Amino acid sequence: MSSGEMAVFVGVDVAKEEHFCQAIGAEGTELFARAVGNNEADLEQMINQAERSGRVVLVVDTTSSGAHLLLGVAARRAIPVAYVTGLQMRRAAELYAGSAKTDPRDAFVLADFARRNADRLTWVTITDEVLTRMRVLSGHDEDLAADSTRTINRLRDALVSVSPGLERVLGSKLAQKGVRAVLLRWPVPTAMRAAGKTRIRNLLKKHYPNKPHKAVELTDRIWAALGAQTLTLAGEATWGEVITKKADALERITAERKELTAAIEEAFTAHPLAEILISVPGIGVRTGARILTEVGDPHRFANGSRLASYAGLAPATRRSGRTINTTRRNPGGNHRLKNAMYWTAFSASQHDPHARAYYQRKRTEGKRHTTAVTHVARRRCDLILAVLKNQTLYNPPEPAPEPV
Repeated sequence: MSSGEMAVFVGVDVAKEEHFCQAIGAEGTELFARAVGNNEADLEQMINQAERSGRVVLVVDTTSSGAHLLLGVAARRAIPVAYVTGLQMRRAAELYAGSAKTDPRDAFVLADFARRNADRLTWVTITDEVLTRMRVLSGHDEDLAADSTRTINRLRDALVSVSPGLERVLGSKLAQKGVRAVLLRWPVPTAMRAAGKTRIRNLLKKHYPNKPHKAVELTDRIWAALGAQTLTLAGEATWGEVITKKADALERITAERKELTAAIEEAFTAHPLAEILISVPGIGVRTGARILTEVGDPHRFANGSRLASYAGLAPATRRSGRTINTTRRNPGGNHRLKNAMYWTAFSASQHDPHARAYYQRKRTEGKRHTTAVTHVARRRCDLILAVLKNQTLYNPPEPAPEPV
């Protein structure tokens, strides 16, 4: 949408029960400001009121669950929705008088910021059922991943409390089903000694059927850790209860994530652009689903630079007076898309010769590992946007000819 078509900017401070809406005309005239219930009838009435003054644009700073009904009503009414990132919102608020943090002020800042920067807005795409399903499943998977990390950290802390040596052996292997099985049955050193080395080894062998030597090696390391500490620490029995509960929780989270991966893969493969996206080296099911859901319609980005800026991968340049130009990482952008692009770049840097060569070039220039991977991710924005727009499989470039 061109800036000339926008007549009314409605800033919406989204909340679970009641949004606050501020409508401003294209010339800066304040049209109305009021609370609107988060229900279909009130949202329809608010849009009808705004449309009396011309073509309406809704402006939000979140697309979370509280905004879903608003976005659905806007989609049905063909009302465009602009998205202002949290970082943009904070910086914009500093330009207005006052330091209060209220719903009316936030709604006003959203509307006026959009009015003054109409040509630079990022538009929310109204997604279909497949993309919506992927977004919901991917979000749930991220929550489970966070739960898994938190549970592992607490489990490792509990292991340290009963035997630091045992934690050094098992702490980094808690993602393995065999290790969790041992802790579920014998959570503390006293229980492991009572069980005996043979029973522990036999249980591990059941979970490493194709690698019996791995079970033997792990058993030997466990037994060495038990032998290095003969002291039974206070509260071992209580810590054992905690270890059992945490190991069981981790087992359930792992199983749920496995089921969720299958559901994400099913939804991802049903999307017409999935085969195209997964042809790009470094992109798997999880990262591909996240990229598709966050990018939405690829044609809303004019070029890879716009996509990189949206993801927060474009470096921020600093120059003041006679100081030397400097660049730094951009802390803003769409963090979900940024993380997905970073991990695809990291994977490609390991396995794709072209991405690896670019990564090595940046390392040779003195860039740190994280910065070099970020450079790869920025470059791949052009590649990913091109294949999505052209709807063609990735065709790796021909290798450069050897010098004669």
